[in-house]
Amino acid sequence: MVDFSYRSKIFIIGFSAFLLFATMLISISVGAYNVPINEVFKVLMAHIFGKEITGIYNTIVWDIRVPRVIVGMLIGMALATSGATYQGVFRNPLVSPFILGVSAGAAFGAALSIMYSFIPLSAQISAFIFGMIAVFATYSLARVRGRTPLVTLLLAGVILGSFFNALVAIFQYFASEAQLKAIVFWIMGGLYHVGWKDVYSVGLLIPLGILAIMSYSWKLNILSLGDEEARALGINTERLKIILIILSTFITPLVVSVAGIIGWVGLMIPHASRLILGPDHRFLLPMSAIFGGIFLIICDTIARTITTGEVPLGIVTSILGAPYLIYLLRSKKTQFFGGD
Repeated sequence: MVDFSYRSKIFIIGFSAFLLFATMLISISVGAYNVPINEVFKVLMAHIFGKEITGIYNTIVWDIRVPRVIVGMLIGMALATSGATYQGVFRNPLVSPFILGVSAGAAFGAALSIMYSFIPLSAQISAFIFGMIAVFATYSLARVRGRTPLVTLLLAGVILGSFFNALVAIFQYFASEAQLKAIVFWIMGGLYHVGWKDVYSVGLLIPLGILAIMSYSWKLNILSLGDEEARALGINTERLKIILIILSTFITPLVVSVAGIIGWVGLMIPHASRLILGPDHRFLLPMSAIFGGIFLIICDTIARTITTGEVPLGIVTSILGAPYLIYLLRSKKTQFFGGD
């Protein structure tokens, strides 16, 4: 890792934001029906300046691909920021919403809402509630004498995730055909039916959640020093952890409610960002958000172009994420678990 200066880090983040914009344009252009970049600009400029436009390019670009790319970017940002926050709170880079069981809990909440329509909760609210239950249950199970050992935390996450996945499997067994299709959508993850309504539903909440987390970045730096050091500097560590966990868990179920379970983003992207800019959360959080947006857009573009049909997005991220976790465990096992 290169020790960049403050200005260099700002420049890298700015350049990464430009790459995110370029990735969005390329993704809008690429697909089963390729659209020239100049036509993409024409459509976007027409809508930005309120000009009326029709035709096949307008339908493909504005009605189909733009909302999908925007939602994909927001989902990647949410998962990466959430993962970076969890890793800072628990002080290890092997924690993510997926591994902690948050995604499985949120998927169960969404499946519960699908199965029992008489429950007066939307899929988003139900996913949020059970995502919160999952992460706090994992944290409580892993707590040993006031500490949260890494191995115990990972095991607790696996246990809770398996439990909620089993409950979702029971729902699948008893579900009707329509309910089964909806539940399978949550499990495999994807942006198949994303439209402007989804942009409106998460386009404000996810950015607000990310900005709220970033406002605590300097306190997260202090928290990463250890609980005793943070308390000595006047930080109420338990209250801060609860606030950050709530904020991180708030944006994760929003992702699940729109796109289902998408794993590994919250694990890979923060670690990659940390390798580039270091552990300072003032830079790590925005870098993770930008990289998360780029990664998710690329994965979704692969998912919808690699075959004549569409590969579920969760499968693409898992194929890329599993080897990375193997690399992380092999290269950092001494740091994480001790030994020679």
